[in-house]
Formats: sequence, C-alpha cells, structure tokens
Amino acid sequence: MTDTTHVQAAPTLEQMEAARERVSAVAKITPMERSTYLAELVGSPVFLKCENLQRTGSYKIRGAYNRISRLTDEEKARGVVAASAGNHAQGVAFAARELGIHATIFMPLGVALPKLEATRGYGADVLLRGHTVEEPLRAAAEFAETTGAVFIPPFDHADVIAGQGTLGLEILDQVPDLETVVVPIGGGGLISGIAAAVKQRAAREGREIRVIGVQAANSAAYPPSLESGEPVQIVTVPTIADGIAVARPGELNFEIIRDLVDEIVTVSEADIARALVVLLERAKQVVEPAGAVGVAAVLAGLVRETGTTVVMLSGGNIDPMLMQRVISHGLAASDRYLKLRVMLPDRPGQLARTAELVAEANANVVEVQHTRHGKGLQISEVELELHIEARGHDHRDEIVAKLEDAGYTLRVEQ
Repeated sequence: MTDTTHVQAAPTLEQMEAARERVSAVAKITPMERSTYLAELVGSPVFLKCENLQRTGSYKIRGAYNRISRLTDEEKARGVVAASAGNHAQGVAFAARELGIHATIFMPLGVALPKLEATRGYGADVLLRGHTVEEPLRAAAEFAETTGAVFIPPFDHADVIAGQGTLGLEILDQVPDLETVVVPIGGGGLISGIAAAVKQRAAREGREIRVIGVQAANSAAYPPSLESGEPVQIVTVPTIADGIAVARPGELNFEIIRDLVDEIVTVSEADIARALVVLLERAKQVVEPAGAVGVAAVLAGLVRETGTTVVMLSGGNIDPMLMQRVISHGLAASDRYLKLRVMLPDRPGQLARTAELVAEANANVVEVQHTRHGKGLQISEVELELHIEARGHDHRDEIVAKLEDAGYTLRVEQ
C-alpha cells in the first residue's frame, strides 16, 4: 500500500505548501507533546500531535478554510453549505465568518449541544435534519442545488485534502526524524493529506515513513473497501467515535489511502474509552473519542516498535455528558471500576459483612443495590449488587478472591 509512484489523486508538496500559507491566516501551529507512557508500550519515542488544541477544537478548520478561500468572488457571493455532526460544521462556519461569507450548516437532531452552540456562535445558520449524518448530507446537497450555495465536502475534495496535508508538513517540521505516523480515519480526508505530505517529503529525502490508519470497529468502511478494490458502503453501528462514523470512503481519499497508507487497524469501543482515560491521566489532554483512536490502537497493542512515532489527536470537541459516560466505561475497561453481583443468605449482618470484606481489600464501595426479588433467587436468598472502585487488574482479582474465600457466590459484570 505504499506505491509513491501512483499518487495522481494526491496533492503535491507545492500545493500543500501553498495551502499552508493560506491556512496560516486562521490555524495555529499546535503543540507536539512527548509521551513517555506510550513510548514504553511501543518501544520507541512517541509524540502526540495535539490538534485537539486547534482553533474550533479540531484539524477541520485547515481543509475548510483552504477550500473556501479558493472560491471565486461569484461563488463566495452565493454562500456555502455543509453537513456535519460537529467538527466540519465548526470549521466551515469559522472559515466562512473569517472570509465574510454566509454559511448554512445542516446537522443531525441529536448533535451534541456544545457543537451546535459553537457552530451557531461562529455565525452560521444551523438547520437540524434527521438522526444520522447521511440525512443532513442529503439536505445540504438539495439546498446547494436549489439556492446555488457552494457545497463544502468534509473530506472528498482536492482543496480539503491539501488543507489537511498542512498537518503532515507541520509534523515533519516538529519531528524531523519521524518514522511512523498514526492517524484516525473517517471518510479519509485527514490521513489522505498527511500521507501525501509525509510520503512525498520522505521520497525526496530518500527514506521511508510508515503511515498507519485507525478506524472504530463499529464503523470501519476502509478494510472492506480496500479488499474490494473500490469504495463500498457499509452499515455503520453506533460508536462513541461519531466523528469518524462514515459509511463510505471518499473517492479521492480511497485512491490516496490505497496507494500510500501502509496499514489500517480497528479498535473497539472499550479501547477508545480506555484511551480517553489514559489521555486525561497521563497526558492531561481532553480529546474526543474520534480523536483518540490512535492512542487506542497503541494501548491495544496494534502499534509496536515503529521507530519515532507521532500519534494524531485530531479533535477535542467532546460533550461533557458523553465524557462522563465514556470515562466510566474507560475505568471499567481498565479494571478500575468493578461491578459485582453477590448472592447472600437472607439473614441479618450479611450486608455489613460483605462491606467489611471489601474494606479489608482496601477498596471503596460507591454504590449498593440490595434486592430479594431478583429472577432465580431462592426464598432464603438476596442479591447484592456492588459498584466498587479498584486500582487495576490485580486489585480487582484481590477483591473477588476476598469475597469468594469468605464463601460467597458472585458474578463479575463486564
């Protein structure tokens, strides 16, 4: 998948350098942070490219601004329209405001409130349609046809790809000895641009740079598309990484990824949740689920001994309510939150005895549910549901062993 001689669809280095000049008007150079924790797992130096700290909270401003700034005066006068569940919407709205262009954005009905309010705050007219991103996309296309507004695609356009490619140039400026870059994939705009930039620069320098893409397993359209040799439509399953839940690869993006990306891996929902917790605790970075899939791949053991590695944190726009749920899920995935069902004889003192055993294991009970009416219970039994804070896998096993050694029958909930 690394044929640098067949990259007609990819923007040239000259085009991406020109895009960088344009994009510099609005996009800042985001930090590159070294991660000792991830380096120990990979066996090589690891850096985090913190595009979650970009203006509007994601890399999307780069491609959106590059595309809109290249419209003719006549096109600008007609305004622009886009469809998105969040980051692309904010990027288009911000770019249009900076260029003095009217923007209309279609978003799904269930869009996170912070993303909705941010998009409106940048001056766009926001119209809500449907419950998936496909419905707003159809509505945006119809709007463009009936009003003449210019549709700004989220990933499948040469100017958008070139804009995202400015990140690849920036990464090489910050980590000149780069050997591997790990990038989230939705429709493919980000990894298309980054792969085009780093592969062409590496070829000029007579060396190789490895590009690894990461998709959420619930919405991974690229593996079957690459196997088929053309973009295919999949049925997506809900994922916390909604920012990369795309049912069909972009046409241009598919060509570039087929030719330039070395490997694509997928990560589970538990992997992603665990990555968010690690980023909060170890890197002090607030990252949305879609932006954390690269770190999830490292934690899942899918990225190993790759030399000097950069992992893209592509966005940080996460709803606080979702963050609360995801952190709980991530703690459970890391064996830091334990849910037990314990069968007890229905006699006085058993609840207190159970709590005493948990305390002896130096664990903390955060929630208790006690019932006599569970399905399958004997008349002389009660069921106790315990939610316990643990310190990891070994401590979790210690708590379970403590209760079982005391003669209790229990079930560990996943």
